[in-house]
Amino acid sequence: MGRVERRGTPITMPAIPNRTGKARRYQPPPTIKSRFLPAARAMYPFRHPGHDKVAMSHTITFFEQAAEIARRIDHAAIEQLASALVAVRERGGRLFILGVGGSAANCSHAVNDFRKLCGIEAYAPTDNVSELTARTNDEGWDTVFAAWLRTSRANDKDAVLIFSVGGGDAERKISANLVFALQEAKSRGLTVCGVVGRNGGYTKTVGDHVVVIPTVDAAHVTPHTEAFQAVVWHCLVSHPALQIQSTKW
Repeated sequence: MGRVERRGTPITMPAIPNRTGKARRYQPPPTIKSRFLPAARAMYPFRHPGHDKVAMSHTITFFEQAAEIARRIDHAAIEQLASALVAVRERGGRLFILGVGGSAANCSHAVNDFRKLCGIEAYAPTDNVSELTARTNDEGWDTVFAAWLRTSRANDKDAVLIFSVGGGDAERKISANLVFALQEAKSRGLTVCGVVGRNGGYTKTVGDHVVVIPTVDAAHVTPHTEAFQAVVWHCLVSHPALQIQSTKW
């Protein structure tokens, strides 16, 4: 049995049989040198010195990148988006929040917050699984959101809010459902808003108020963008110009 000290308390590690059948002592995984390790040791002095150095390096890097995004993001664009949403509420408009994949889950959460905290009539088509799958099966995935806007009789009082990593690409037909939805929205006079990553894509091209999440690491553009969608919308729903009901905590 091996022993590891953690916060001064011995932890007994199980013996692991080797190919000969004899027990051998537990050995931590191999590690690499990193400039983040001194900080990791300072923050987590109780950890065994051989444990998770690679993982800790990733964690510190990820959060340093998140901090850099928070510094670099266009704060003025977020303020303009807040003002646009105030205007939607004042004119009695609705907010249609569109996204796919992880962004679709963010849409559902954001709908709750804009309705409950800000008093904005908000909807996410992806919350209606029956209609979404029926339209996908009968009419095709590309037009599901555009058809939803038509059936909802979306008009110039309303707005769409796009959550997307790439923002859609009309030429390459990436996230075509968002592209067609944006075209439908523009034809109906809706205000087009978005929180998107990369270069903003089609959403940035046609949008009125679009916040682009800065790319600080191309390998992490998806988790960073989807995470900061949440940061931005929570900033909005807690904005003094928008929030009309306090949170429980």
